[in-house]
Amino acid sequence: MYGIEATDFVTIGLLVVLEAALSADNALVLAVLVLPLPREQQTRALQYGIVGAFLFRIIATLFAVHLIASAWVKLLGGLYLIYLPVKHFSHHPSAGKPKLGGAILGLSVFWSTVVRVELTDVVFAIDSILVAVAMSRKLWVVITGGLLGILAMRVLIGQLLGLVRRYPAIVDGAYVIVAWVGVKLLIEYAHAMHWISFEMPRAISIGVVLVLFALSSVYAVRKERKHARKTAAERVFDNMGKSEEKGTP
Repeated sequence: MYGIEATDFVTIGLLVVLEAALSADNALVLAVLVLPLPREQQTRALQYGIVGAFLFRIIATLFAVHLIASAWVKLLGGLYLIYLPVKHFSHHPSAGKPKLGGAILGLSVFWSTVVRVELTDVVFAIDSILVAVAMSRKLWVVITGGLLGILAMRVLIGQLLGLVRRYPAIVDGAYVIVAWVGVKLLIEYAHAMHWISFEMPRAISIGVVLVLFALSSVYAVRKERKHARKTAAERVFDNMGKSEEKGTP
């Protein structure tokens, strides 16, 4: 239970890879949550989120056996993730950068965002912890693999934020993916409650995310290029106008 074997380090490596591979949609959701903050606050919000995620991972792993009964967390998480894109498109159908979320619990917008990141981490962590416990019964192996996996996911979030900053229009596609993740959680909840016999395969879940992300990227790149050409044309006309004004006696 507590001994150290060579296979334990192999298991930890597999857990890290598994966490990073299966968390592409999770990372995108978290990136969207912090995106409305000023650029200098985005990284700080994620850093504070890491601390809470670490603590939750340790506590939840200790009580992993009881997480099977936590299907209601997926229900709440799924509804919230569907609410986010509905709010985004109803207020800003193509605005690029999302509006700052409202304050909650009397906190500032920054700390409200940190709380949202923490709660979303809780929803996403449940499946990962159950998979980890199934791979190893050693708590130190599960906790180590989970914590390193969180760090890997944060690196992925940083890369996604950089992409969004370069192509702001990708935010609209990101919210479509957020909606899909919410639908997936509701399907998992319905399966856990035995309302449906269909269970969402991981391959389909990840495949849909990759397709949506690819389409979003193509849309964002094309829109950015179109905007760049329009801006360049406007500059040419402005320069021509200024030249004509200088030439007028």
